[in-house]
Amino acid sequence: MIRIIKHRKRLWLYTVLIAFFLCGMNAIGRFSHLSKDTKNTFVSFSFLEKNGIAQTDADVQSMPELNAKYAVLMDASNRRILFEKNANDKAAMASTTKIMTLIIALENGKLDDTVLVSSYAASMPKVHLGMKKGEQYRLGDLLYSLMLESHNDSAVAIAEHIGGSVEGFADLMNQKATELGATHTHFVTPNGLDNKQHYSTAYDMALITSYAIENPDFLKIIQKPDYVFHEQTTGRNLHVYNKDRFLTSYNGAIGVKTGFTGNAGYCFVGAVERDGKKLVSVVLACGWPPRKNAKWEDTRHLMDYGLKNYKNKEIVNHNFEFPAIPVNDSVKNTPVQPYVKDEIHLLLRDDEKVHVDVKLPKSLEAPVKRNQRIGDLKVTIDGVLYKELAIYADCEHKRITYPYILKQIMKRFLFV
Repeated sequence: MIRIIKHRKRLWLYTVLIAFFLCGMNAIGRFSHLSKDTKNTFVSFSFLEKNGIAQTDADVQSMPELNAKYAVLMDASNRRILFEKNANDKAAMASTTKIMTLIIALENGKLDDTVLVSSYAASMPKVHLGMKKGEQYRLGDLLYSLMLESHNDSAVAIAEHIGGSVEGFADLMNQKATELGATHTHFVTPNGLDNKQHYSTAYDMALITSYAIENPDFLKIIQKPDYVFHEQTTGRNLHVYNKDRFLTSYNGAIGVKTGFTGNAGYCFVGAVERDGKKLVSVVLACGWPPRKNAKWEDTRHLMDYGLKNYKNKEIVNHNFEFPAIPVNDSVKNTPVQPYVKDEIHLLLRDDEKVHVDVKLPKSLEAPVKRNQRIGDLKVTIDGVLYKELAIYADCEHKRITYPYILKQIMKRFLFV
């Protein structure tokens, strides 16, 4: 009888062990539910974005011959070039320099500060406010003098107040230019008077301006028709008027700045916001006296070209559909859903071909972290890479371990 009981205990023990083994194999099979031969392989696909009815060459408005030696038209929302003429060639940019002067003043100065005029600031040539050494002005008032009438003495007084000197202020200007990607620009003066070491490009000036018009205080100043203020020690009243004719003559115009020197010729940086489009144009070296109106003609041609030929198109958004990706050796039975953090919206001509290329793995190997980069999306326009976005995992997947499997078996069969 004792021997029979011992045999039964052994049989029970063997049965339990076999059950554990079979359940363990079943669990391993269930959790490692994907074939290993899919690891490290990728699925790639691409598609062509259709921009509407394709236009013939005759349908696309051509750009008239420009007076400017250097020009660019930029989509201010994403800094994409829509048209360019010698856009990366270095050139003098005259008083369009003051766009950066205003940026630095707004970002580093206090509008209610009192600016003391130095003899050097007072010595600046026309166009000038007519400052005298020792006069005092409110910084916020001088910003209107700087932009509406392009006063050179106001520019230097602002620079000395904020930078400690013209050289110190120029350092701030150059640091900001580098930060914005304007790598072919070098500032020496805050007013743009001719200097061989003071230069920019049409492209860089468009970059700088696209950034500037995102600042509401910048827009408030450049769009003011006129402005009245006074010198603080004597109470002398001053009245400045906006010299930007483009602002009042073109539908949707929002500024920005004129310029002229003997080296630079007539220059203008303009901005327009209309029909959901925000455009920046730059024209440098548009001729010399008496061709004063050439800069306005060129700017209108550029803006007309952009507004008539380009349409808003959404290429990639947060709801972009990617195939779900299964995960090997994960404690979960659910796949990863890929997603992108950024969106891509473009102004496109109907004859431009946009390809979206996606590269994702066929499967992933646990562990996978939430927001882990798992693939790439590339957008090309007419075969030229425009932008690349990272594709991320939407959830976390922990890796299966044998302790985890054992714990699941015990939960299932021993109710532990």
